[in-house]
Amino acid sequence: MCYDIKTSLEKQLRRALLDGSKADAQEIAEKLKIFSKEDIELHHASGFEHPQMFIYTQGTPDTPTVATWGLVPEWAADKESIWNKTLNARGETIFEKASFRDSATDKRCLIYLEGFYEHHHKNGKTYPYFIKHKEKDLFAVAGLWSEWQNELGELLKTFSIVTTKGNLLMADIHNNPKLPEPRMPLILTSDMESQWLDGKLAQNDIEKLIKTLAGDKLVAHTVGPIKGKKASGNVPLASLEVNYAELQVSQLGLF
Repeated sequence: MCYDIKTSLEKQLRRALLDGSKADAQEIAEKLKIFSKEDIELHHASGFEHPQMFIYTQGTPDTPTVATWGLVPEWAADKESIWNKTLNARGETIFEKASFRDSATDKRCLIYLEGFYEHHHKNGKTYPYFIKHKEKDLFAVAGLWSEWQNELGELLKTFSIVTTKGNLLMADIHNNPKLPEPRMPLILTSDMESQWLDGKLAQNDIEKLIKTLAGDKLVAHTVGPIKGKKASGNVPLASLEVNYAELQVSQLGLF
């Protein structure tokens, strides 16, 4: 699963600014104005709060689009009944599920993250971890997006983060006894990013991209509570390391 993330909207603009002109930069600056100062730096954001983020789509691979987390298919009667269920899309079934199959064909996107949070279960308690890329301060995850129109005719762009089976690191961390297996976001390598946005790919070629990133490409550490009354909220402290005396990191094989 991937319900809690860290990202910076300014860092998400790197792709657009890489080869952009002054006009492009001005347009992007205008897009940032719709966000409050607190929303530009998402130190901890929960999908269930449906934050707005930047995505890069097949149609506009170098220009960011503002979209809301929680995919709402164009056929949905309302967003509230579905978007908590579509924060993630299992990569193995995106061509089978009605909510995702149209988007899997021609509405794929990239979302850039600094890291994500997941809980480890031990002796009836949960311990939050922050997971990030070992070599990059920002990495792309695969996404699906859609456009939904409400009764007022207003268009809402929404997205889902594609997930895949967890690697060895995530198997140690994401050990929820209620789930059949560990999960993690579909993290794309640099060369896979352009492939994911390639509108000419056939279904079997898209399915070949849905594979787990090796565990040695990620690092993780425990953090303070990210849920409940003791949660730090959307502040820099959210992703800082916090040690728990009762949790023996060596037993997890993380370091």
